[in-house]
Amino acid sequence: MASRPVTKAQRRMQLFKQMASTTGLPPRIIKSRLFNFSRSKPVVDAVFQKSRCIRAPRARRSVAALARADARGADAPRPLATMPDMETDVVVTRLAPGADRATSAPPAATAEGLQHFLRNELRALDARLRATLDSDVTLVRSIADYIVSAGGKRLRPVLVFLAAQAAGGNALAPTTVDLAATVELIHTATLLHDDVVDESALRRGRATANAEFGNAASVLVGDFLYSRAFQVMVGCGRMRVMELMAEATNRIAEGEVMQLMALGRFDITEADYMQVIEAKTAKLFEAAGALGAIAAGADLRTERALAEYSRRLGVAFQIADDVLDYRGDAHTLGKSLGDDLAEGKLTLPIILALQRGSPSERTLILGVLAKPHAVETAQFRQIMAVLEATGALDAALARAQREADAAAGELAALPASNARQWMLELCAYAVNRDV
Repeated sequence: MASRPVTKAQRRMQLFKQMASTTGLPPRIIKSRLFNFSRSKPVVDAVFQKSRCIRAPRARRSVAALARADARGADAPRPLATMPDMETDVVVTRLAPGADRATSAPPAATAEGLQHFLRNELRALDARLRATLDSDVTLVRSIADYIVSAGGKRLRPVLVFLAAQAAGGNALAPTTVDLAATVELIHTATLLHDDVVDESALRRGRATANAEFGNAASVLVGDFLYSRAFQVMVGCGRMRVMELMAEATNRIAEGEVMQLMALGRFDITEADYMQVIEAKTAKLFEAAGALGAIAAGADLRTERALAEYSRRLGVAFQIADDVLDYRGDAHTLGKSLGDDLAEGKLTLPIILALQRGSPSERTLILGVLAKPHAVETAQFRQIMAVLEATGALDAALARAQREADAAAGELAALPASNARQWMLELCAYAVNRDV
């Protein structure tokens, strides 16, 4: 009895599975990337146009790629930019960007793929955090567990792990995990304090710690996290780490104060804004990249390159965050849109709109900013119309893109590796994400 011919849909699914087997990534991520780059189903179907059954993949990897020794071994998940040619250039030209460019993979695919790539490191980080946050004080333990279980992108420890690997180190070494935990503890402490200062009630779709436990408890537990972070650092026994993190935490605090002083001021310039986010956000990113290099025993030149990459990535992330506060999806973000506006914060989109807008548009924006915590839906829509009409949101994203491109350029001198490729992927994710 003749076998049934294989349908196009079945052949397509076979391709997804083969690609998944090759890269170690889940099939849904493969599918997501294919459709994102092709923009249409027919382009994906072009893979099959010459045959009624799927062909075996034919790898065309460079000698350098074949010689690359990754600590994970042959079954390590690889970014799609390094996938083998599947008998046609239709897909490959869309999945393999230049070696020193950030790709435009779907944000969800990048996030999920990176979590999969660092799954062992993130498990080790979670275990270290829980052990570090153990306390005989019930309230400390309760709040610490509450905030750790909230999850999040864990981007700063991810940078420690990726930087360590990119510099030739072992991301699962105890020192690397400790330094990643240190960065996450400090970041979490700043979030606890931020939410109290900003009077925030919602973060990542659930009540903030201050809304759940009160302001006093949140501030004090934030202090506990800071002290725990420095205890972990002391355990590493490296003065360079202590110097780096002492400078970073001091600068972060200065950034918070600068932002507080800027509230109620309508003459904030783009340079003022950049100074705040360089201190408040980018400094800890920069420290994370440097810590990864230190954990790997890298030379000073490599440490500086990874620190500068991370700093610029942090700037891109913060600018994109400020755009998402207006253009994002409230359900996806886990918070209300327009929070910055309601708090009277002049972020880059508003600064650019004030520069570019007509007198009536400026009057509208300033009128809303003059009455924080009282932004009505109709007013928010009017502000959004001004932001779109002046091109302020697109201009802000363009600035974020320039920072992301500059970050990618800092990796040029590093040897090719999976970690380096994921760092390039992060540059695109920073600007194109929706959360």
